[in-house]
Amino acid sequence: MSDSGEYIPPKVWTWETASGGKFASINRPIAGPTPDKQLPVGKHPMQLYSLGTPNGQKVTVMLEELLALGYSGAEYDAWLIKIGEGDQFGSGFVEINPNSKIPALMDRSGSIPIRVFESGAILMYLAEKFGAFLPTDRPTRAETLSWLFWQMGSAPFLGGGFGHFYAYAPTKQEYPINRYAMEVKRQLDVLDRRLADNEFIAGSDYTIADMAIWPWYGGLVEGWLYDAGEFLSVQNYKNVVRWADQLLARPAVARGRKVNRTSGTPSSQLHERHDASDFDTRTQDKLMGERV
Repeated sequence: MSDSGEYIPPKVWTWETASGGKFASINRPIAGPTPDKQLPVGKHPMQLYSLGTPNGQKVTVMLEELLALGYSGAEYDAWLIKIGEGDQFGSGFVEINPNSKIPALMDRSGSIPIRVFESGAILMYLAEKFGAFLPTDRPTRAETLSWLFWQMGSAPFLGGGFGHFYAYAPTKQEYPINRYAMEVKRQLDVLDRRLADNEFIAGSDYTIADMAIWPWYGGLVEGWLYDAGEFLSVQNYKNVVRWADQLLARPAVARGRKVNRTSGTPSSQLHERHDASDFDTRTQDKLMGERV
């Protein structure tokens, strides 16, 4: 460390000297399982192992939208993966996702169970399996997938970059906050310009691109992501705000946002979802009432 307080990297980085801040317990520089811990399996074709983060919400919104369209094969059990307690490093979870990140899906509808990990891959898998929310005409399909992959590539800047340094880092540092705030505002401008002439991200149709982008950028302009709306002047991105409000009004989106959620008001948290009736009977406010 120099007299100016500037960080001087050591010649060899070691895990022991790293400071991970609030999320130190969920990150490590190695892969593979730590404890031997098998995952539960419910009664439905789809078994989702997740947490109600923006990446987790993408998949639960998709599943709820499929069910709203009448696709009974999309019925699912949503099991809570407590990443703060290291559930993602258990052997059962690592078998589904060797990258130890939520969400992870097992499709048990066929003779051979199929694992799918990475939220974008899960959205594509479900869209192709059920023939919904991914247009089949080549130009619109290409547009949808372009925006889906845009989100997958942009999220590390919004989440791992801006979110980390603005909301979670042990100390506030001007340079990284400015660096990532500039990039997030650029991304909001990209979306705002796109939505100026299009109702949805890929055009006139609601697609998996909307489902992927909304939990991150919709959450940002709605005010529940990092509490950074005023800092980023999100009200200036009027087309993004219009689109975010439009999606939030969809019943399936509202339901999907509750699943595997462990923060916010108790009525907005459904830690595990095993039946459609759970939204009416098993949210945390109702479970707390049962314990009183």
